[in-house]
Amino acid sequence: MADPAQTSSDLAPLEAMASPSGVAMSMGGSLDRASILLVDHVELNRQLIKGILKAGPYRLFEARSQEEALQLLERENVDLVISEWIVSDWSGRPNSGLELCRRIKSNRRTHLIPVLIVTSVQGIENEVAGLESGADEFLVKPLQPAVLRSRIRSMLRQKRVVDSLEEAETILFALAQTVEQRDKETGNHCQRLAALSVALGSAIGLPDEDLLALYRGGFLHDIGKVAVPDAILFKKGELTEEEWVVMRSHTWKGEEICRPMRSLRPVLPIIRNHHERWDGSGYPDGLRGEDIPLLARILQLADIFDALTSQRSYKQAFPVDEAIRQLRHEAELGWRDPELVSVFCEVVRLPSLQWRQGIAASPWGGGPVAPEQETMRESLLRMSQQLMK
Repeated sequence: MADPAQTSSDLAPLEAMASPSGVAMSMGGSLDRASILLVDHVELNRQLIKGILKAGPYRLFEARSQEEALQLLERENVDLVISEWIVSDWSGRPNSGLELCRRIKSNRRTHLIPVLIVTSVQGIENEVAGLESGADEFLVKPLQPAVLRSRIRSMLRQKRVVDSLEEAETILFALAQTVEQRDKETGNHCQRLAALSVALGSAIGLPDEDLLALYRGGFLHDIGKVAVPDAILFKKGELTEEEWVVMRSHTWKGEEICRPMRSLRPVLPIIRNHHERWDGSGYPDGLRGEDIPLLARILQLADIFDALTSQRSYKQAFPVDEAIRQLRHEAELGWRDPELVSVFCEVVRLPSLQWRQGIAASPWGGGPVAPEQETMRESLLRMSQQLMK
């Protein structure tokens, strides 16, 4: 575990490096006092790296073993971990730093922290093993100070990009939640939509990336209503033609709000087209049949079903059987995808689908997934848990 006294003395000269604005600067941009954890049971190795970094705008922490490193990560917000290839375990016996890397990457709280492995062991097979353990970078000793500093700056800049993306997505999800909260009757509508949509997507065998888009779409589909005045959104009685123009605009306005986020591109068709109809009488584009994006058709059914089975000031909640009857009737009228309605009606009867509970503990089921998909899953779960507090 890092020695607080030692750490504070190490950091003392770095405090003077901060600019008058309170933001520490480095070559290539602001690193804003990034925190770096050095993990090595050999003090001389830690001292060497500290010497290389002493002129940089960093807060440095030290750990002599895996357990000390993991305990410190629980207490501190760390931006980068630099670990020796060989790190002692809790008993002081030598152990692989790759195991530490795997433990960092398998923890939801720390899996986004970049890890740099340094070693004196040569060989491409060792570098491959290091990268397969989840390490983000790999350097062979002897360390060249300029190379190490450059690599650290690059990794920290990438970490800031990841952090800013998470913050931007969180803001969008929070904005979507404020839209839902404008209507006190909707309750946990977005959570239920996410669970229902993913359940139907799973039933028809959609890949994980589509299930993720459906999950996000449950929260973001009506985000464009932030631009619709309350006088129209909550008007009692029929809307005028002019008011309907404003109301329908929430589809393409929501698409515009989310378009700048590259990671939300798969969600854009859901946001824009979840009010289309199978016969082409929907909006905003008048799409019909298979031209309506499949994910939009899926979320649409979940949206309608949840509205039917939820209580409103103007109606009681319909039983599931009655909601199913209504959906089948709309399919007969030509408004909904008849094949998708048939599958959906079977899905909502499943006893395992606890859609009234909101988000399922594991809405995607089992099976191996790509690391970036797992990261996004966990990010979305954190967002939903925060929104449901």
